[in-house]
Amino acid sequence: MMQKTLSILFFLLAISLSSAQQHILSETATISVLTVGPGNNLNDAFGHSGFRIKDRLSGLDVVYGYGEYDFDTPNFYLKFAQGKLNYLISKTEYNRFYQIYRYYDRSIREQTLNLSQAEKQKLYDYLIDNYKPENRGYLYDFFFDNCATKIKDVTSIAVNNNITFNTPKDFEDASFRTLIQNELNKNSWGSLGIDICLGSVIDRTATPEDHMFLPKNIYIFFENATIHGNNTPLVASHRVLYEQQNIKKPNNFFSSPLFILGLLSAFIMFITFQDYKKKKQSKWLDVVIFVVTGIIGVLLLLLWFATDHQGTHHNYNLLWAFALNLFVIGQFFKATPSAWFVKYVKLLIILLCLMTLHWIIGVQVFAIGLIPVVLALLVRYVYLVVRRN
Repeated sequence: MMQKTLSILFFLLAISLSSAQQHILSETATISVLTVGPGNNLNDAFGHSGFRIKDRLSGLDVVYGYGEYDFDTPNFYLKFAQGKLNYLISKTEYNRFYQIYRYYDRSIREQTLNLSQAEKQKLYDYLIDNYKPENRGYLYDFFFDNCATKIKDVTSIAVNNNITFNTPKDFEDASFRTLIQNELNKNSWGSLGIDICLGSVIDRTATPEDHMFLPKNIYIFFENATIHGNNTPLVASHRVLYEQQNIKKPNNFFSSPLFILGLLSAFIMFITFQDYKKKKQSKWLDVVIFVVTGIIGVLLLLLWFATDHQGTHHNYNLLWAFALNLFVIGQFFKATPSAWFVKYVKLLIILLCLMTLHWIIGVQVFAIGLIPVVLALLVRYVYLVVRRN
């Protein structure tokens, strides 16, 4: 019985040692950062980053990346909207990783890190531990805890936080919003949605290190970074693994927010002009305006107060998308609105003026597609006041 027990223990020990041995990198192993260029959709417009672990002696060639999520997560969409969705670290064979991004025609750049053997092993061990089921999940944050910032943080851990991220020569100060919009067509629906949903907190100037929430800036800052306090470059070498073949086609202006919203705004002003000439009020139009602006306002308030998203705070789009509009719709179904209603509409005009002031002095930058909308709302509100006086 004792002999059988010892045999089992030796067997388990052998398996444990074999498994541990598989995780030991050879002296020829390399660790590099892969930077993937932007795709065609909003969710991949900012690129992607990952670690490539390559060891020819053991046949190891895998890519670890942060930013995967599981659609089978209970209450997936609610957690996503609330900013409470756990994202996951992923592990992919390099050949599959390469073929996927080549298929979608997204550039891939590689930077081999200038790490000691101990630092390589420490970084690899960290990724292995992080990939365990109990450790894979993390609370994603677009600006401070995403696929790019994880590359910076994990690399810093590997070298005991002994990295100096030097400012690139062509570096320019910018706000978080500017950094986002530089990656997008400002007259696109994705850009419009971002500018409406995200508040004034992203209009503050980002620190140089904060710029690294974007994968392309991870590449730039890593190129200029040094380690060990002796100006040793963090990046030993770099190369292009795949170059994008097709140039992105420009968006069609006639399907852009500025054009579509411009048409809708022109329609609102046309109906208002007709009402003025005929001395009447198209109440159906006012009901639609108050319903739409009120619903948008409620959604923005929920993003601000009912979620964990940091970028949705202090959103002054609420000055045109006024949530209280939903509660005064009943006034349009009365033969004679209450006396306070005119004062309420005057308040809406003041709010539009405040929004313009916020834009001019730089408190918050708003979407260019909103320009015709704000003008149309202003014209309509002024008419409602004039008509009641």
